[in-house]
Order: sequence, then C-alpha cells, then structure tokens
Amino acid sequence: MSCNVSQWNITTFLLRSNDAFLGTIFMAERRPGDRNDAAASRSSEGWILADGGDDGASGAERRRLDTLREYRIMDTPPEAGFDRVTKMVADLYGVPIALVSLVDDCRQWFKSSYGLDTRETPRDWSFCQYVIAEDRPVIVTDVLGDPRFHDNPLVTGEPYIRFYAGVPLRAYNGAILGTLCLIDRDEREGLSDTELERLEDFAGIIMAEADLHRVVAERDEAQRMLERALDFSGIATWQLDPNTNGMHWHGAVAELFGADYDHALITADDVLARIPADDRDRVIVALEESRAGGNPYSVEHRIQHPERGVRWIASRGDWDVRLDEARLTGISIDITEQKSRQENANLLMRELHHRMRNLFATVSAIISLTRHAARDVDDYVERINSRLDALNRAQNVLLGANFMTGSMHALMREVEAAFPRIRWSGPDLLLPENALVAMALTFNELSTNAVKHGALTNEGGSVDVRWSQDAEGSEPRMFRLTWTETGASGVTAPDRTSFGTMLMERSVRNNLGGTIDRRWEPGGLVCEIAMPARWREA
Repeated sequence: MSCNVSQWNITTFLLRSNDAFLGTIFMAERRPGDRNDAAASRSSEGWILADGGDDGASGAERRRLDTLREYRIMDTPPEAGFDRVTKMVADLYGVPIALVSLVDDCRQWFKSSYGLDTRETPRDWSFCQYVIAEDRPVIVTDVLGDPRFHDNPLVTGEPYIRFYAGVPLRAYNGAILGTLCLIDRDEREGLSDTELERLEDFAGIIMAEADLHRVVAERDEAQRMLERALDFSGIATWQLDPNTNGMHWHGAVAELFGADYDHALITADDVLARIPADDRDRVIVALEESRAGGNPYSVEHRIQHPERGVRWIASRGDWDVRLDEARLTGISIDITEQKSRQENANLLMRELHHRMRNLFATVSAIISLTRHAARDVDDYVERINSRLDALNRAQNVLLGANFMTGSMHALMREVEAAFPRIRWSGPDLLLPENALVAMALTFNELSTNAVKHGALTNEGGSVDVRWSQDAEGSEPRMFRLTWTETGASGVTAPDRTSFGTMLMERSVRNNLGGTIDRRWEPGGLVCEIAMPARWREA
C-alpha cells in the first residue's frame, strides 16, 4: 500500500524537532516518574520497523503485514463486537478514549474508536507503533516530557494526549497487528500489574473476535472458490430432502438442467418430469432402492434440457445423516459426449465385424477360384499373393480414413508404390468400402497383366490412368476411367478369357454396376470403364 501523506498535516509533521526524530531511532534513557514501579520493566522505547532496521526486522514486518491482510479487517464497517469492548474498557479504566488500532505500512486505522471521531492517522503519528516495535505493552505517563511524543500532532492538537497505555493485539501466529489502547487528555498514574493483565485479557477478546472474522472470511472465500470451480468443471451438486421432497442446487446446474432450475426444479418430482418416460422408471427404482437400504445412489439417464435438447446425465449420491435427519447429497455431470462416443464405437465395431466377414468371404472366393486358373503350385501362390496384396492396399486406405470410405487418390498412391511406372490423374473421390475393394482388385489385375504381358514388360513402357465424373445435373451422370498402356511391343489379344479378366468384369459389373471394355492397340492395352457416378468428391 502506498502512503498518501498529502492528506495529513504535512507542515506539522515536518516541524517535529530533531530530538523527536532521534527518539524514534535510539533507546531513550528511562526517567524517574515515567511510570509506576509495577510497569517499570515494560519499556516504551524501541525500533520503528517501518522506518528501517536490519533484514530480519524487515522480514518480520513483511510477515506481520501479510498476516494483517489475512484478517481482511482493514477498512471494514464498525462492528458491535469490537465497540462493546472499547466502551467497557473506557468505563472500567475511567478514560475518555479507548481504541482498537490496527497498524499497516503507512497508517494506523481504528476498527473501534470510543471517544474519538477520527478513523485513522499516519503511522508516523502513532503511539501504537512502539508496541509493535518492542513486542510488549507500552505505557507513557509523561507525554510532554518524552522527546518521542512531545511535539506529536496528536499531543499538540486533538485529542491532546497526555496519557497512553497500549497492549498488543497478537494474531494466531504471534504477529502483532496493532493495539488495544487507553488514551487520556490528563496526566495520570500508570497501570498496576493487575490492571495491565486485565487490559491484555480484553485484547485477547478483541483478537478472538478478529479471528472469528478471519475464519468466516476464509470460509466464505473457500466457498466462493468451490462454487466457481464447480461452475467451470461442469458439475452440479444437489441435496434431496426426503421429508419434503425438496431439491437444493449448487454449481453448474443451469448447464446441466436448464437456466430455470431455481424456480422450475424445486422438488424431485419436478426433476423427474424432465426425464423421458423410458428412463423415468429406472431413476425412480434406483432412488427407492437407495432410500430403502441407505445405499449410495447411482444412475444414468436422459433429460429434456429446455435450451440444449436431450442430454445424458450421470448422477451419484450418498446419504448424509445428521441427528435424526437423512438427506441424499450428490453430484451430476453431463455424459452426452461420452454416450455419443460409446454409440459411435459400438457402431464402428458392428461395421468392422460386417466388413471383416465381407473380407473373409472375398479372400475365400479368390482362393477357391484362383486354384482353377493356376498352372501349378508356384503360379497359384503367386496369384494368391498378388490378389491379397490388392486387398491389403484397399484396407490400408480404409484404415487411414474412417473404415467406411476411402480416397481414390490414396488408393492410386498405393498402386503407384507397387507399380512405379503407372501415372494417374483425376478428381479425388470418396469410395465406399465395397467400391474401393472392387477398384483395388481391378487395378491389381490390370497392373499384373501389364507386368507379365503388356507395356510394363519393357523398361520404356508405361501406363497412364485418367478418370473423370460428369458435372452435377447430367443425365445420366457417369464416372469414366481409361487405362492406357504405351511402349509395348508384340502385344496380342489373349486367345481365352483368364480368371483375372473374369475377376475384373465381376468387380466392375456386379459390384459397381458398370461396364468394362478392353482393346489391344499397337502400344498396348486400352481399358475403358464406365459406371453411374455415385461417389462424391473428397
């Protein structure tokens, strides 16, 4: 906190004598008559921590100020608990002024001020700072004869202090936050040991009240932090009173149950009314079983949220027994996203199961049909491996996406990796699983034949693959693909239809509903495929 000295009487402050300044730094010699024998051992001289001192003293002052801030008491309104003590002390000791003075880094502020209208003064004017500096009571019976105080504005002006007695207000950790002090406008004798001990007892009462203030403030702050944490966490807390059926809410209730919860969800029946009928009976059974056996309550259900539609809620609770009353206290969280992910996972597992069955059926058919076309065992193994490689390429593309569709470009990159002299171009399309497998098998048969009998038998041969789709609105809208081999020599049409050819035709015609046309030109095979355009662009 910065000290705003300009609001005080600067002129008076600066005109203090040099002796008074030195008195704040050095121990003054004790004079006879300053106080009676009972209080003589309680010296009022010492260091002013705010004005300097060694590092240890500075550290202690920082800790003291931190402790004062913990109490959250500075600049709070007057409170009866403090004012009753200062009035009682003033009456008991027969003084016109009694103060509860708290000292921060630049001022002394009065939490309670009996007989004084001022709410605060600069710390430099404070008598109480000496109590803090010496860590013990301070009693001054000869104010005008004390160089530390004789020109103090509180001595030369209102309230014209002539007698001062202050005892420490000690915090829970021993730090002195200020004083409970007595002030008189007339000189008087010091306090006896009994009177001083009694004043210290009153200071203890003051600190008990301050500690209650601190604990309540910390509790309220912790409650606010908890409520904020609940709001950010998306957790709603609730309590059900089974006797009244009433619901009490905290946390992210609006997010989970609706912004109108404070007047629309007053009872458990109100909450049940928002639960779909299919789930309501399950919730009622879970609640009744929990109530009957005193067991924890746990249930997941949907709720009709007035702003967000149908949501899934998970609630957990247990019984809180106090005396003869039992209340069900619990929490609720939104599990809509988890439920959605679970449903998607179940759907995906069913889809994978279906596709695995299709894949095994395809593999079984390839194995069975290939054996009829193979010339020998080695040829059989080679053909099987080649076709399984084609299926693997299709599965790699599906695994790289969402298992349900695959990219035409991704498939062609797989083909190009296996047969480097194949070049391709065309729009990227999303093919469903069956179409992707059919195209993978077709490209594999064409590529294998090109390596064995066509353009790829020669180092200078190559294959060009191009495809396109008719524009939206065309009737009929078609997909067209052309496979063109160049650089082949001595290519002639086969004298019989091979199993690979039958496999391609079956894939295009039966699986894709299209047509396939092949012709042999001097440069090699030209294959044209046409089918209805059913695939959207990626």
